[in-house]
Amino acid sequence: MRPGAPVRSLVLWFPDWPVTALARERAQPLDAGPAIAVMEHNTVVACSAAARAEGVRRGQRRRDAQALCPGLAVVAADPMRDQREFAPLVAVVEERAPGVQILRPGMCALRIRGPARYYGGEVEAARVLLTALRKGGGEGASGVEGVRAGIADGPFTAEQAARIGTGVSDPVFVVPNGGAAGFLAPLSVATLIDASAAVGSGAELVDLLARLGVRTLGQFAEMDPDRVRERFGDRGVRLHSLAAGQDSREVEPRVPPPELHREVAFEPALEMAEQVAFGIRIAADEFVARLGAAGLVCTELRVELRGDRGERSERVWLHPGSFDAASVVDRVRWQLSEAAKEPEGKSVLSSGVSLVRIAPEAVDEASHHVAAIFGSGPEERLHHALSRVQAMLGHRGVLTPAIGGGRWLAERQVLVPWGDRAVLAKERSRPWPGSLPDPLPGTVFPDPVPVQVASPGGVPVDIDDRGRVTAPPAMFLEGGRRMAIDAWAGPWPILERGWDAARARRAHRVQIIDAEGMAWLLVCEDGAWVAEARYD
Repeated sequence: MRPGAPVRSLVLWFPDWPVTALARERAQPLDAGPAIAVMEHNTVVACSAAARAEGVRRGQRRRDAQALCPGLAVVAADPMRDQREFAPLVAVVEERAPGVQILRPGMCALRIRGPARYYGGEVEAARVLLTALRKGGGEGASGVEGVRAGIADGPFTAEQAARIGTGVSDPVFVVPNGGAAGFLAPLSVATLIDASAAVGSGAELVDLLARLGVRTLGQFAEMDPDRVRERFGDRGVRLHSLAAGQDSREVEPRVPPPELHREVAFEPALEMAEQVAFGIRIAADEFVARLGAAGLVCTELRVELRGDRGERSERVWLHPGSFDAASVVDRVRWQLSEAAKEPEGKSVLSSGVSLVRIAPEAVDEASHHVAAIFGSGPEERLHHALSRVQAMLGHRGVLTPAIGGGRWLAERQVLVPWGDRAVLAKERSRPWPGSLPDPLPGTVFPDPVPVQVASPGGVPVDIDDRGRVTAPPAMFLEGGRRMAIDAWAGPWPILERGWDAARARRAHRVQIIDAEGMAWLLVCEDGAWVAEARYD
């Protein structure tokens, strides 16, 4: 084979993969599912067969898709979900044909020469892989239907063969050796959009070709390469080679990641949390040992619980340092306790636990978590003490305060379980009309303290419908103490949920300074005054 010549490649394509990944995550059959559309930036990126039957297509705007299918279920795109559900399928392919390159979630490529020799031909090798994918897509997962295979000179031509040249009766399409140019010639230049994004030029180059009257790949391939270089540069030359069937890209096999997850199946299913925790101990030790052998530690742990009737509970747990075997067992126990009841009182796991799966969601180098010789003694002892107390009392047995978002000072104090990272930056950055600006009071009363505010003549002060005080505040009574008001400012309105009559709230804040020089933050609501905080 001459240098730079296209290499025979096999591309496996999973149509509408974001929808398939969603169905696999929910453990639902795809054919019997509702009309689903996966959206990104209010644009359809994938849709189910039921949605397609109603006229929904990829690239439609959200409002157009919903107009065609009023019962359309809209799901946000999740690249992490797509990758997570695709990984077991890639492992199935690698078991039978190593050297797989993931082009994107839902599409992978490999050199066909080796598998063809082993299985007796290119088509035979493709059918072996398709059969394996239909029978089962990894441990505990069902198979996938509708996978298409394309074989051609180079990954780009093989991808087009998988997309265009396949049918239900024969999911394998082979472009003969040397026939890539003829196969690609009648295709639209729009097929270069994904390839152009891969080389960094974007779809604008394809749009420019269409404006110049170049509609097909064959017309683009007939252009002089020198003229293409002058007009479009090196990126245009790369696309010109693809259009001519001269894809010299090498399939870059991925290095399979080490199998770090562990699964424990219980037969019969276990009903008690302590039984499940005891049964997962050996798997937790092996999980931590595998990470240690790879020089890694787990900082975020994904725990998946499956019930005997198909129920599923999944959660990612955080740790202030790194997980050891005991902390892994604790997280499984805590998740069982929290999965017993939802906030609405509905049981998440209504049957016994049949499977527990633990997997690292995030790892770090073990060298970053070695105890320092100097300076980490008190912090390390504090961590161990709090972790032991939490192990005895449960996940929410040890709480740490954090600042969140909100209009009221008391609701901005959020209690976070020890070990969890408080992801509250987004809440704090939201616009909160009526919230108190800096500087904030030093003392916030958990329960507002009732007070009375009066005018110089002793008449109670109120705030009218226009947001103005009925009389200048001159004195206020707090805890039996009567104090004069030297200065005051406000009122400032706080309006919440005006659209909901049952939960609507209307109040006003007033700042005062008493005769002793102490500053107070008062709130008047429905004619009643309370002290929300004090400026110490």
